[in-house]
Amino acid sequence: MNQTPAPQSANDPAVPLVPGGPSSRPEQGSFFGHPRGLSTLFFTELWERFSYYGMRALLILFMTAAVDKGGRGFDTNKAGAIYGLYTSGVYLAAMPGGWLADRFIGQRRAVLYGGIIIALGHFSMALPGTFFFFLGLLLIVMGTGLLKPNISSMVGGLYPEGGARRDAGFSIFYMGINLGAFAAPIVVGTLGEKVDWHLGFGVAGLGMVFGVIQYLVGGKHLGDVGQKLQSEPPAPGQAERGGGSRTVGFAVVGVLVGLLVVLQVLGVVDLTTAVGLANAGGLIIVTLALAFFAFQFTAGGLDATEKRRLAVIGVLFICSAIFWAGFEQAGSSLNLFARELTDRTVFGWQMPASYLQTVNALLIISFAPVFAWLWVWLNKRGLEPSSPAKFSMGLVLLGLGFGVMVAASLAAAGGKQVSPLWLVLTYLLHTLGELSLSPVGLSTVTKLSPPRALGQMMGVWFMSMSLGNLIAGRVAGQFEAMPLPQLFGAVAAVAIAAGLVLSLFVRPIRRMMGGVH
Repeated sequence: MNQTPAPQSANDPAVPLVPGGPSSRPEQGSFFGHPRGLSTLFFTELWERFSYYGMRALLILFMTAAVDKGGRGFDTNKAGAIYGLYTSGVYLAAMPGGWLADRFIGQRRAVLYGGIIIALGHFSMALPGTFFFFLGLLLIVMGTGLLKPNISSMVGGLYPEGGARRDAGFSIFYMGINLGAFAAPIVVGTLGEKVDWHLGFGVAGLGMVFGVIQYLVGGKHLGDVGQKLQSEPPAPGQAERGGGSRTVGFAVVGVLVGLLVVLQVLGVVDLTTAVGLANAGGLIIVTLALAFFAFQFTAGGLDATEKRRLAVIGVLFICSAIFWAGFEQAGSSLNLFARELTDRTVFGWQMPASYLQTVNALLIISFAPVFAWLWVWLNKRGLEPSSPAKFSMGLVLLGLGFGVMVAASLAAAGGKQVSPLWLVLTYLLHTLGELSLSPVGLSTVTKLSPPRALGQMMGVWFMSMSLGNLIAGRVAGQFEAMPLPQLFGAVAAVAIAAGLVLSLFVRPIRRMMGGVH
């Protein structure tokens, strides 16, 4: 989910080239008619998503399980805050992860190091004790930040010709993501919920080890893709500007640290608790986003058209954060609903709650080709909705899904268990919303961004997802404190209201987009 840098020839002496020398190219036509290197990246991503979604399916269940049942015994407020910090951290880490690869270690090594660090994180969580639990979460965030943005860039590097073939390659790659996300809750969930939590975390790490091994073995098929550093040393006349950028970066970090210290002293935030850290994290993300947009408007050197397009990105940023704040309830509040209030007995066997985390991946695999065909079909007839209209649809579908959960929670009043079909219907609506909004958002940002600031804008777009994940965790923390119809109803109302308000402004927003559909 990041921009794809233009492929470069390899000249990084710190990274050994595969056999074939500097001109080594990826092998062609060996994986569904695509470069054979795609299979290497496909299975690396599959195993990384297996490890991530397997652990994610267990995380809040493990944190809220009683200590005598092997869990951490956290209340839902603390568990939700930790969950939000973790999932938001994964998206935030993608920005420095991409920067480190571009400037210092290259994409090829970044993916390798990232996979190793992720595996170590899962193995750390396989050990008992609070220290190893939090160390594991930190390592997984760091490793994912290195692997996730750079493996996507390497997929693009396999197709120097660009065009439809590259799009098809990404579609195949996306299938690997969802296959891993589908299998993980079944394997990891069964072991974690039915046998031992730590064994589940360990198996997730073993999956990442498989991914690293096949990445090393299949590296010879990648040619020189991912070998070169994407950011060249500045020309003599540009050195000062690079130093100035670093100075600005350090200044922003210093201001944020100072702000947090002041807020801690004033009692506005409490950095000694998970909830306080989550609140501070949200404040940091919002502050950084506002500062970025303010700087671009006032000193970014944008013309009138670019400023209008930047304003559109700002609107979509807010809508994206709202969407992910609801959608990411899947691994938190909806996961808790599956465990506490869903009848999971099938022919006398109780299905692990984490199994229901497979529904979204299965639906994505089923409906993604349908949506791809639908947009093309509508476009040929001049009926395809604009990007803001698709965003509006996504938000309304998300809200309708939570409307289903309001009905489900009313049916579960008094602790009664309800059919899992309530959750399946919710996930269906959420998946349709995701397909309407998520890929459209990425595409639209690349079209609206000034070319010279595209990398920065993609980083900001990751921030909207990070903020949404953080809010999702904080909302899930109210699972025990608020009546569920009220909790789910509030999420439904915000999402539907945001979608309807956006729909009212589709036409003026389209005019501001300056010809971008």
